[in-house]
Amino acid sequence: MDQIYSGEQTTRAGAVDHNVNLRYLVAHAMPPIKVSIKWSGKKYDDIELSTDESALVFKTQIFTLTGVPPERQKILIKGGLLKDETDLDKLGIKEGQIFMVMGTAGDLPKAPEKPILFVEDMTDTQLAEALQLPAGLQNLGNTCYMNSMLQCLRTIPELQDSLNRYQGNITGVDEGGNLTASMRDLFKQLGKTTEGSQPLVFLQMLRRNFPQFAQTSQGIFTQQDAEECWGEVVSVLKAKLPPLEGTQDGFVDKYMSGEIVTTLKCIENPDEEPIIDRELFTKLDCHISIETNHMQNGILDTLKQEIQKNSPTLGRSALYLKTSRVSRLPQYLTIHFIRFFWKPAERVRAKIMRKVKFPLEFDAHQLCTPELQQRTAKARNKLQEIENERANKRPAAAPGEASTATTDLDASETKVDWTQFVDPELAKDIGANVSAQYELCAVLTHVGRSADSGHYIGWAKRADNEWIKYDDDKVSIVREEDVQKLDGGGDWHMAYICLYRAKKLE
Repeated sequence: MDQIYSGEQTTRAGAVDHNVNLRYLVAHAMPPIKVSIKWSGKKYDDIELSTDESALVFKTQIFTLTGVPPERQKILIKGGLLKDETDLDKLGIKEGQIFMVMGTAGDLPKAPEKPILFVEDMTDTQLAEALQLPAGLQNLGNTCYMNSMLQCLRTIPELQDSLNRYQGNITGVDEGGNLTASMRDLFKQLGKTTEGSQPLVFLQMLRRNFPQFAQTSQGIFTQQDAEECWGEVVSVLKAKLPPLEGTQDGFVDKYMSGEIVTTLKCIENPDEEPIIDRELFTKLDCHISIETNHMQNGILDTLKQEIQKNSPTLGRSALYLKTSRVSRLPQYLTIHFIRFFWKPAERVRAKIMRKVKFPLEFDAHQLCTPELQQRTAKARNKLQEIENERANKRPAAAPGEASTATTDLDASETKVDWTQFVDPELAKDIGANVSAQYELCAVLTHVGRSADSGHYIGWAKRADNEWIKYDDDKVSIVREEDVQKLDGGGDWHMAYICLYRAKKLE
């Protein structure tokens, strides 16, 4: 679970290699047929219909075009209406065939009819509208791991922009493309409503891409690991999102991926030439031991390890010191708290409950190579200088009250010319953090004693001292002090993934 996911294989013992299944299906599938539909006076042409897929997949394609949910669609075929379980291969569908579709698209929630309505009399939907709360996601049966992951990733506006630039649709052939398109459409849907949405299409595409998330026990879908789901989805986005303008790399490579330089030094033979390697990462692990109290210490422990490997100079296995440092920091930095471990006797993944504090503002300077430390120093020092000046001017909060400080520049402050402080080479690197300074923007938490049970929740920052708590379709406003209580040490929710974003240079 603490590896960098490549999307090439599943991560649990016994799970089927999806790429093998995909190659088999592609090799034996009938070529798609291009058909058309008519709905509400409009015609949609060149829809690729695969007769090897279920009718529900075809309805899902229609949903992405018309906004009519599959359960509302009435599709006329010879002999009656198209049902979800209808075998498309037996219908004799021909190239260019036109299907008539009836049904109404989903409506946005209506405004409350009462001119005056007290909070205690409001429904959940009316309260969400009054507080301008974003939409939640309905739990479709132990899918909180997926819902919390989606809500955390939805806090990244650049990701939503990149998804909107993706031109693919749900075709039934390109599984990674189907997942990407369904995520794009789901995020668009969430942006148009305050009601809890059903992520049914995305869930279907997720399970088709990664069969481990379709595991059942006694006929019920089992709880899954949110960090594993996060890694698998990011791996698909890495492969499918279009390149950013002026680059050959996509969003994940530029905005969510960093680079680590690793030095392997033989402890038993100091004269042996060290091995230096570079690799990309989409997350940093926070190791938790009996001495780990703070997130940064847990990360540093992970970046320095002793390992055994064969020594070419000694001709035998020897002890090596593996030291890693970050040579590129991304705009969005994912931190994974390694809280789960396997207990062979009980045959269950147990949880480390230890309290590990994570900061609302994170200085990644100590994690970096000396070269990157030097290149980010000017911008880092200037940011800290500005924040210290603001702190000195800021009135102290009254006892029991939260600070109302803002990170925006005061009107009286002079606009900073950041070209004097940002390293020119870093400035050219789209999606890189040029100051090594971060602020927390989302937290994914878990409550429970095992990874195979419990509950996941997403927490996303909306404004200073204002966070949104996503408990599936129950959405509420919380404060920073509530988020700071998610550091563990008890049976309450505790941080499993922290998402940091680079501080803005204003």
